[in-house]
Amino acid sequence: MSVCTHLELLRDVEPRTDLGCEDCLASGGRWVHLRTCLTCGHVGCCDSSPNRHASRHAAGVGHPIAESFEPGEDWAWCFADQVLFEPSPSGKGIRAHV
Repeated sequence: MSVCTHLELLRDVEPRTDLGCEDCLASGGRWVHLRTCLTCGHVGCCDSSPNRHASRHAAGVGHPIAESFEPGEDWAWCFADQVLFEPSPSGKGIRAHV
């Protein structure tokens, strides 16, 4: 069984935008699905997206846990330890996003 060693990095955050991937919005890129960093609230695109901004954010700034930003989903992923959380450890449950 895999264990996440990064739970101390979790913060009570809100997504920094509800418009889409912050980095794709800035560069004119596109995304498939969105993830919210559970340390700072950065909204980035998933690894199925061309630029993989959520995992780049995790690696670049050391914020390894992100939860799904998708409506009706309640899970999170630790990029560093490759651990899936269902439900998300944010404790916020399923959210409806615009």
